Amino acid sequence: MNKRTDMMKIGIIREGKTPPDKRVPLSPEQCETILNNYPQVELFVQKSEIRKFKDSEYERLGIAVVDSVDHCDVLMGVKEVPKNELIPNKKYFFFSHTFKKQPYNRDLLQAIIDKNIQLIDWEVITNSNGQRLIAFGRYAGIVGCYNGFLTYGKKSGNYALKPAHQCEDRAEMEAELDNVKLPNNFKIVLTGKGRVGGGAIETISCMPQIKEVAPEDFLSKTFDHPVYTILNVEDYNKTKDGSAFDKKLFYSDPSQNFESNFMPYAQVADMYIACHYWDNKAPYIFTREDAKHPNWKIQVVADVSCDIDCAVACTIKPSTIADPIYGYNPQTEKEDDFMKEGVIAVMAVDNLPCELPKDASVDFGEMFIDYVLEPLLGNDPEQIIERASQTKNGKLTPHFAYLQDYLDGK
Repeated sequence: MNKRTDMMKIGIIREGKTPPDKRVPLSPEQCETILNNYPQVELFVQKSEIRKFKDSEYERLGIAVVDSVDHCDVLMGVKEVPKNELIPNKKYFFFSHTFKKQPYNRDLLQAIIDKNIQLIDWEVITNSNGQRLIAFGRYAGIVGCYNGFLTYGKKSGNYALKPAHQCEDRAEMEAELDNVKLPNNFKIVLTGKGRVGGGAIETISCMPQIKEVAPEDFLSKTFDHPVYTILNVEDYNKTKDGSAFDKKLFYSDPSQNFESNFMPYAQVADMYIACHYWDNKAPYIFTREDAKHPNWKIQVVADVSCDIDCAVACTIKPSTIADPIYGYNPQTEKEDDFMKEGVIAVMAVDNLPCELPKDASVDFGEMFIDYVLEPLLGNDPEQIIERASQTKNGKLTPHFAYLQDYLDGK
């Protein structure tokens, strides 16, 4: 076991990005749990009128709520910290959206280096097998799937659901699902079996009238009740030459000898919930030409993955929590009124967990306590913190040296 640190002061920062994010890395109860179990930790919460958990909820449990967290060693937030709010010489945790060389945050990464900050990006915290340890993906699936049913209710006129962000919490949102009325033989196809897909299935499971069926039955049978099927990569992709599908080869290089096999499902499904991880070398799941096919049936696409203008052809832009649905006209390949016949209703909100900030924060905080807190305090035999540190000592770390050209504007 590695040597533990001495006293560590951890500060939860006020979110500074616009539009504001109501989520937080740790709930009041989780802060209390940490203080009770880790005497070497001090916790401070920066005052905020934005977050879903009120300052008073932290204070009630004896958590210090402060104006400034300048005295803390470690600072934790959710979204990018504005450059002018970064405190030099600190260790920061937040989603920086820089490790994929996102152009809009290059200046932020440069400021982090200039201020001698050790940045640990939540998105790159992994175990030794490369699996992510902490994420909001489950709640993206939970809310995105709900929004799919909200969208179908609007498109069909059969029922109405309260928007998730107007619900106090997940329990209130799930109670709304009692209002869902689907036709007999309504079919839902879902891609993705990871954390996001699992979240979507949690929402579907709140409606016991919707039964899971195997992909082959989904294609070939009719039912007297709504059904859904979950597709693996080998279900919605196939080899070009008709040979057996090799999943290992697909994951290593999906650009070789593979093409989409999604169209058979698009011709029998009413709703598509996209929760997959998509590699930009992989075949598109469906193209603009596919959506023009006369037998195309899907009316609603809930694109939780929200990759713009690529794998899911109708996702031509992200949508917003305030205005979550737009229409894609397959014939014109342009945005249109989603209520029109033949126009696909698209839900492509790109910050879905923000709709249930309280529940999503608690879920996130549990992962932090389970997988990240001990390594942060020095018990880190897998070097989880070191691997996830993008910057340290005023420069990129060896793990992220590939970002140098990005930093240099090349």
